[in-house]
Amino acid sequence: MRDTSPEIEKQYLQMMMEKSGQERLKMGFSMFNLARKQALASIRRNIPMTNVEEIRKELFSRFYAEDFSPEDQEKILRWIGSLNKE
Repeated sequence: MRDTSPEIEKQYLQMMMEKSGQERLKMGFSMFNLARKQALASIRRNIPMTNVEEIRKELFSRFYAEDFSPEDQEKILRWIGSLNKE
């Protein structure tokens, strides 16, 4: 869906490019942190009494699962499960 006019999109891009790389990176980190907080709140609301391991697995699935094959996802989830057992 594209509901932004080309003129406004051009102005927005120009405004972003006027920011330093450090400012843009800081904005990206801030957006990621907000998304992580929202995901954590959703997990805790939808899966009450979940433990740290399950939260980590759910965060991985929400943020990164599409970046990995099913086989690699399984390996990563097993690794996450082993973190507190060493």
